[in-house]
Amino acid sequence: MSDAISEAPRADGAADYSTAVPEAPELSLAAKIEGLLFVSSGAVQVAHLANVLQVPAREIEAALHSLAESYRQRGIRLQRHDSRAQLTSAPELSLHVERLLGLEATTHLTQAALEVLAIVAYQQPVTRPHIDSIRGVNSESVLGTLLRHSLIEEVGRSDGPGRPILYVTTPEFLRHFGLNSLGELPPLGLPVMSPSVPEEGASEATSAEDRGPT
Repeated sequence: MSDAISEAPRADGAADYSTAVPEAPELSLAAKIEGLLFVSSGAVQVAHLANVLQVPAREIEAALHSLAESYRQRGIRLQRHDSRAQLTSAPELSLHVERLLGLEATTHLTQAALEVLAIVAYQQPVTRPHIDSIRGVNSESVLGTLLRHSLIEEVGRSDGPGRPILYVTTPEFLRHFGLNSLGELPPLGLPVMSPSVPEEGASEATSAEDRGPT
């Protein structure tokens, strides 16, 4: 047909039907890490990121630091826990996130739970006998509550008598209290959480949660 669009002949006489697609620029290491953390369901080990991206761990650490700095004025944060990293929403958005997702209000912890959590946070890894010696009461039931809420986790056993379980805080602990890392915990001697550990002279009555199963 006369209306047909003809291809301009190539130099070699053959028509060129290919469509030129510009190549996408190479992503920076920080951008690659950001994408991997975005699709991950939880915290990712730095060593695993280094293995996936085939770069040294020190380069991963440098890129993570760059990402953390870039998020300071944004709605997401880079949360670090030991050698793990993950993306979270900014703690200032917690109420809006709960409203958006239809979540219940953040779990309210009892005073006993906050006491135990403070001990674990500042002295981790720590055993139940050590926690009991500080509080003067049995903490088994409280530890069970914190485990159910994923605020602490077991990481092995002590070499001491009876080889008691060692407990540490989790990334969920950081998210719950709006921290990006354990380094943001306030110095000892300042209020850690509200309510905090009871003052000297407070009632010696033991709560049902402290007593646990008889």
